[in-house]
Amino acid sequence: MPELSQDVERSRAVLPFGLAEVTGPSMVPTLYHGDRLVVQYGARIRTGDVVVLRHPFQQDLLVVKRAAERREGGWWVLGDNTYAGGDSTDYGVVPEELVLGRARFRYRPFKAGQRSPLAALRWVWSAARPVLADRSASRRLRAR
Repeated sequence: MPELSQDVERSRAVLPFGLAEVTGPSMVPTLYHGDRLVVQYGARIRTGDVVVLRHPFQQDLLVVKRAAERREGGWWVLGDNTYAGGDSTDYGVVPEELVLGRARFRYRPFKAGQRSPLAALRWVWSAARPVLADRSASRRLRAR
């Protein structure tokens, strides 16, 4: 389950946007370990959005998941990597007040070993992308 740096919480009180670092494989292929996110706190959440939330059982842990479906009592959230676990299939519906914000933009930091001009060009081309909503998330949920 991706854990986010605690700097997210400190910056949340000051600005509507903050930065977060992803750790773990549960959102692969959308997000990878080491990716950085620009998070909009308090944003309106829709089905398919990638969200930052507090873990329901361990609220000092921040995680990133996809909001698959709004249900009675909150959001049903899923990771994009079905084999990683750590989503609503383990802990149920996440109350609305635990959903902190929506991931808007993702970038991958430049790796120290990427020294060739081709590697640098490849990084520039693929490093920064918006985090798009997957509107098929609720269909995948029903298919399970």
